[in-house]
Amino acid sequence: MTSSAQITYDDFAKVDIRVGRITRAEPYPEARKPAIKLWLDFGPEIGEKRSSAQITAHYTPEALIGRQVLAVVNFPPRQIGKLLSEVLVLGLPDAAGEVVLIAPDQAVPLGGKLF
Repeated sequence: MTSSAQITYDDFAKVDIRVGRITRAEPYPEARKPAIKLWLDFGPEIGEKRSSAQITAHYTPEALIGRQVLAVVNFPPRQIGKLLSEVLVLGLPDAAGEVVLIAPDQAVPLGGKLF
């Protein structure tokens, strides 16, 4: 893997990564690649946001409800098929390249900012 260009802390601080709780999840068969539609609660400051994630290899919609995950909340909304995705849920590839969600290892207040 190649190294990325260096950035400053100010560059990093521009990316607003927050913790949200998945409150609703549904299959998204209309997506080009298998995906799940997500509704996430980021607490009173940000509220509920929607997203679509290609996470069907490791997760079912039912198993996602109640999970805390990290997401970028300050990208512009993006149309993904019929869904307007408002946040980018973050994950890492496993050995096969399938997405594993990033989450805190303990419960934290909704809307908490990564630093």
